[in-house]
Amino acid sequence: ASIIDLGAQSSHFENRPLTPDEEIERMLPALELLVDDGFVVSVDTWKPEVARAAVAAGAAIVNDTGGLRDPEMLAIVRDHAVGAVAMHIEGENPLAVGDRNLDAGRPEVVAELLGRRVRELRAAGLTGPLLVDPGLSINYRSDYEAYGQLQLATIRAMDRLRAIGEPVLLPVPRKAATHRMLAYLTLSIEYGADVLRVHDVEAACDLVKLLGRTLGS
Repeated sequence: ASIIDLGAQSSHFENRPLTPDEEIERMLPALELLVDDGFVVSVDTWKPEVARAAVAAGAAIVNDTGGLRDPEMLAIVRDHAVGAVAMHIEGENPLAVGDRNLDAGRPEVVAELLGRRVRELRAAGLTGPLLVDPGLSINYRSDYEAYGQLQLATIRAMDRLRAIGEPVLLPVPRKAATHRMLAYLTLSIEYGADVLRVHDVEAACDLVKLLGRTLGS
């Protein structure tokens, strides 16, 4: 793995929100050990207080699962010139989501919204690396199978995301059946994701090699 994406707050809507202090207490010891060992660490949070503590401890990327909309979060990323993830989310944060919009053409709509957001972020002074993420790892209350089809359609519309001009981070969604997860992973590699966020690193690295891609540079 080229990046360790570290989060202490569950993003499933059925779980309770931690206070910033609780999240920091859970996360910082692991973060400090990883940074000391030379890993590039991304912090997965939507709370500015947590991001600030993580960046101070050496996190190189802020993966804001709240969509990078909070002015305080933007200031942290801008002032420290760290990398960031611009993620699409339909809700204030992962614990405050409802049904996902599943209408036809939605992947193209998401790409348009992310492109607009990237232009706004650059205009606001963000100069560090910026990854775009269509938000496929967020759990919504929508029909599970229908959402799965939207995830596949989004992967197949990768060219729209790549046209934004920033590297595309594709979070390979967890699936109850391993073979389904591997199908999503394989499609993500074949359709040109620049960064893969995975839970099975060994399988992902082997498939990247098998399919002739070079990632992680």
